[in-house]
Amino acid sequence: MTARVNTQFLSQSFLAAGISLATLFLLGQPIKAQTSVSPETVSSASATVVPILPNQNLNPDFPPLDDPGLFLPSLEQPRRLVLRLGQRRVYLYQGEQVIASYPVAVGKEGWETPTGNFKVMQKIENPVWQDPWTGEVRSPGPNSALGLRWIGFWTDGKDVIGFHGTPTINSIGQAASHGCVRMRNEDVVALFEQVEVGTPVIVEP
Repeated sequence: MTARVNTQFLSQSFLAAGISLATLFLLGQPIKAQTSVSPETVSSASATVVPILPNQNLNPDFPPLDDPGLFLPSLEQPRRLVLRLGQRRVYLYQGEQVIASYPVAVGKEGWETPTGNFKVMQKIENPVWQDPWTGEVRSPGPNSALGLRWIGFWTDGKDVIGFHGTPTINSIGQAASHGCVRMRNEDVVALFEQVEVGTPVIVEP
């Protein structure tokens, strides 16, 4: 009489013990044919099987819980500058909230500050100014025509326009420049620290 292996019973029994038939073959433990298999036999066989530990490389690396910025999306809203020429004022927005605003001087008649959508393209600390009429280069500093900071946002390839400091404080609030946006030195220094190259600049009438 040919002996048959009750594979269904074996499979169910070994699976209950957390071991598959394929695992036993991989471990070099062939299944012997038996005319009958008792629970005691299954218990004895499974007790001798070497457990297989899970592959540690399959466990994903999780960031530390004390630094949620590594796995949570940033909640910080993007910033933008809105220059309102009629108000002679620039506003710094974060999302839909105004987080700072400063009085400015804008371009006078014939030298109007251009309107439209631009971006900060240049940031310079202690900029050097060259007189466009005489070619004379002036030393940087708070009394320079460009003050302590330069934030450029427009160019036609020849001329450039930007926010900058000025020693001419009485021009703030007026249409008095050759297109640039004059600011108090302390204000342009503060604005300089709050924007980056690429920050949108929207100039409205």
